[in-house]
Amino acid sequence: MIKTINVDLKEDSYLIFVGTGIINRIGAYIESHIQPTSVLIVADTVVKHHFASPVVDSLKRSSYDVSIVDIPGGEGSKSIEQLSQVLDSLVDNQLDRRSTLIALGGGVVGDLVGFAAAVYMRGIAYVHIPTTLQAQVDASVGGKTAINHPKGKNLIGAFHQPKLVLIDVRTLGTLPHSDLRSGLIEVIKMGVIRDEFLFEMVEDNLDAILSLDAKTLIEMIARACANKADIVAKDEKESGLRMVLNYGHTFGHALEALTHYKVFRHGEAVSIGMHCAARLAVNIGMFSESNYERQKVLLQQAKLPITFPPDISPEAICNAMSLDKKTIGGKLRLILPTRIGEVVIRDDVPETEIIEAISQCY
Repeated sequence: MIKTINVDLKEDSYLIFVGTGIINRIGAYIESHIQPTSVLIVADTVVKHHFASPVVDSLKRSSYDVSIVDIPGGEGSKSIEQLSQVLDSLVDNQLDRRSTLIALGGGVVGDLVGFAAAVYMRGIAYVHIPTTLQAQVDASVGGKTAINHPKGKNLIGAFHQPKLVLIDVRTLGTLPHSDLRSGLIEVIKMGVIRDEFLFEMVEDNLDAILSLDAKTLIEMIARACANKADIVAKDEKESGLRMVLNYGHTFGHALEALTHYKVFRHGEAVSIGMHCAARLAVNIGMFSESNYERQKVLLQQAKLPITFPPDISPEAICNAMSLDKKTIGGKLRLILPTRIGEVVIRDDVPETEIIEAISQCY
């Protein structure tokens, strides 16, 4: 079973394919949709071990000249130093403006490769082959590319849309369960911000999802991608609506920065951020206790964290949030839920209320 989602961005439109067996047919997909002169694959070292061979073989069957570069796994690779190394590889392998970069891996690889594609020769084509759940439902869709700055996550980047996203759910079989659970947060998030049915899908099928039932995964990932595609089509550059995708991320990014990206997986930090944002929404009368409990129960059933570490103060978290990209003119814009399936953007929440909500999440 293959599902297809169209991301409608006029001349920058592209397709997302979700199914099984796609990893062995990469060459045919690229030949049908892009026809590059040459291809460079960037993969993290673990993903390279699992999936590079079938991807390279498929590309060679389509008569492409293929090079491959591996990078260390982990958030530390989203750095100016690693970006420079990828750009060096592009130059050394003589890629031109009709060449294509392939991001084979999770969100870190996708963000780094997308940014490299955005800046090399003022922009070349790239393709996502996301191998983690977080990347499949979120990072690979929408053209956000970035690297980190020591003082903040994703502060250096560009909008640069991929030409194709190829999602094979079988790649999830190589993930540790902790990574799978971490990626699930982006699906739960999408359910809270705009799709109660998707939220219920996770509630009702959590065991099937975590046991990697292919049919359930394809349905869930395709629905999450379709939701994000619709948001991106309406607000590609995050001038308004697209900001709702940052639910939980303002708190989460602050936590990641304060722990130097070494303690929490991205999804784990976002889970804590979502729990805190929901607590804040309850405190200021926007969100019901019953919906707060519903979200909390699902996060706990998915074995995702919901509390901040005790050695980081609420004031430190609040200060770190002020560096977030969503702060405009000194006002921090927060995404807060009103019910399961709807959120609003607020820039008028007093700092005292934010600190109080954080203090309740230890």
